[in-house]
Amino acid sequence: MRILVVEDSQVVSRVMRHLITQELDCVVDVAPDMASAKKLLLDNDYFVAVTDLNLPDAQDGEIVKLVLAQQLPCIVLTGSWNPQERSRLLQLGIVDYVLKENRFSYEYTAKLVKRLQRNQSVKVLVADDSLVSRKFIRSLLEQHLFQVIEADDGLAALDILKDNADIKLLITDYNMPRLDGFGLIIKVREQFSREDMAIIGLSSDSDESLSARFIKNGANDFLQKPFVHEEFHCRVLNTLDALDMMAKLWEQANLDYLTNVFNRRYFFSLYEDKLPAIVRNQGMLSLGLMDIDFFKKVNDTYGHDVGDEVLIEFAARLKQSFSQHFTVARFGGEEFVIGFKGLSVEKAFALLDRFRMQLESKPVTTSKGDLTITVSTGVASFIVGESVDDMLQRADVALYEAKSSGRNLVCIA
Repeated sequence: MRILVVEDSQVVSRVMRHLITQELDCVVDVAPDMASAKKLLLDNDYFVAVTDLNLPDAQDGEIVKLVLAQQLPCIVLTGSWNPQERSRLLQLGIVDYVLKENRFSYEYTAKLVKRLQRNQSVKVLVADDSLVSRKFIRSLLEQHLFQVIEADDGLAALDILKDNADIKLLITDYNMPRLDGFGLIIKVREQFSREDMAIIGLSSDSDESLSARFIKNGANDFLQKPFVHEEFHCRVLNTLDALDMMAKLWEQANLDYLTNVFNRRYFFSLYEDKLPAIVRNQGMLSLGLMDIDFFKKVNDTYGHDVGDEVLIEFAARLKQSFSQHFTVARFGGEEFVIGFKGLSVEKAFALLDRFRMQLESKPVTTSKGDLTITVSTGVASFIVGESVDDMLQRADVALYEAKSSGRNLVCIA
């Protein structure tokens, strides 16, 4: 990825290059004037351009038209505040108009570039019965590189959500036929939590209580129509940043820090919650508890860094083999567990034994060379009346049997 910074001040360009490369793995090219920018634009494909308005050879903002003509997102970073110029540039379709006031302005710009990169994979649903309003909101979102889907009322929005569960942001108007904004939010929150999807409410109604009602019904934010471009973008970006933060906190609480598979806490809470439904539906559940054989010897011989490399690769292979349909977790050290909801112990055994053979046949590549790793596993199936901990204790007995029988084995409790 390449970013273009058009700036005649060497100090500002150095600061922007440093901040952007801190945020993104990218190449930052700097053009000190319009002529240099033209040549760089001709020779390279850029993701976004950050441009000053007043350049030595282009004093009237000509650089913005040049960048936009290339169908390139443009962030204007300028030292002069001109309300009329700002309004004109926003109408032309720039991403943002940022005043060089302090370090925060530069940090904001760098984070905005990173946000644009992430926005490319973010789906946004706009529900509004006004075609004009929908198209206006769509144009604002597409300036920030979002994937945009439109719905002309609440029921149409619900139908779209059935087929697009990966939508991250819903922007909904209040007054809509068939199902209004409040009704839509209530139904959406029955399926999607605040951690899964953010919602912003909109309305041109003068009722001052609307914002509170929207938020009490499950919206993350509310905007009164008409709104200015920058307020809309700030609200959207702040809402998505909060959603990302919640996702990060969830990951910190539920994922193992080293291997990025689920942790012990998440596994227990997940399967304890599943047990009543399994009993009610007369379903099956099997657990596989596994230890990497002689892992202490790996640490003692090659060091803990190599041990970590082995754990990371082992977890990656588990995820590749099982996590699409089953739950993989690290319980600590070299101990991992897999939950096989819906499988008998015999089928779980067959999958685990195949994994064992594949692991042994393909050495793990580390910084100290290739290592052949094997695993011992104990498998237990659910018995009505017992807890997840009871199952794991029986799986642990089977794991001990696998180890005492020579290791590199799968044994059934």
